[in-house]
This record gives sequence, C-alpha cells and structure tokens, in this order.
Amino acid sequence: MKPYQHQVQYYETDRMQCTHHSNYIRFMEEARLDFMAQMGWGYDKMEEEGIISPVVKVTCDYKKQTTYPQQIEINVKVIGLTPARLSLGYTMTVEGEVVCTGTSQHCFLDENGRPVSLKKRYPEFYSLLDEAKDE
Repeated sequence: MKPYQHQVQYYETDRMQCTHHSNYIRFMEEARLDFMAQMGWGYDKMEEEGIISPVVKVTCDYKKQTTYPQQIEINVKVIGLTPARLSLGYTMTVEGEVVCTGTSQHCFLDENGRPVSLKKRYPEFYSLLDEAKDE
C-alpha cells in the first residue's frame, strides 16, 4: 500500500508552533480512510453495504514534535484481524525519522448496531484485510 501523506497545517499547531497532540488521532483516521480506499473498500462502500466500523480503542505514542509545514508520511498496516475486529498500526515519519506511532482497533456492525462477521458476510473484504496483514 502507498503511504498516506499529510502536510501539517498552521491551524493544527499550538501556541508553541508544534502540532497539537490531538491532531495525530485525526491523521491516523485520514490514513485509515486512504488505506481502506486503496483496498477498494472505502468507508463510502462499507456504508453502502450496511457496515459501520467504529473505533473501540486507540493508542498514540509521540516520539518527536512536528511543526508547520512539515510533511508527515503515514504507513498503515493490519496488525490484527478476527471476523468481527480489525487492528491497525500506524507509523508516522518526517524525512525518514519516526515522529509518532499508534494503533486503532475497530469492530464491524450492521446498521442496527449488531456485530457483523466479515469472514462470513463479506469474505472478499476479509481476504483483502487478511492478505494485508502479511505485508
């Protein structure tokens, strides 16, 4: 998968001109949406299929500050997969140096909030995620 690129915007910085810590969670979401779209299962397609995928857990480990207008490269990989849960890992770098790492965990629900087994209901989607786990 191609890494996601995010240029730090001025409004994303705090008074000390550092990227505010809360933005890294948003950057992870942007990268996740891009990752899923590259797989052909963007959130728009998932919603059309009646699947929602809320975040159930997120971690973020800050290694080095970033500032406006740095370019952050975000690599996303599947680090865990069950029929109803997905865990992703994120590595954010600036010019090859790690500035932040994180994880997010998601479940899959139908429109009524009931768990969905991707392996049973959408085996092609599950297979794509499973293959990405080994990359």
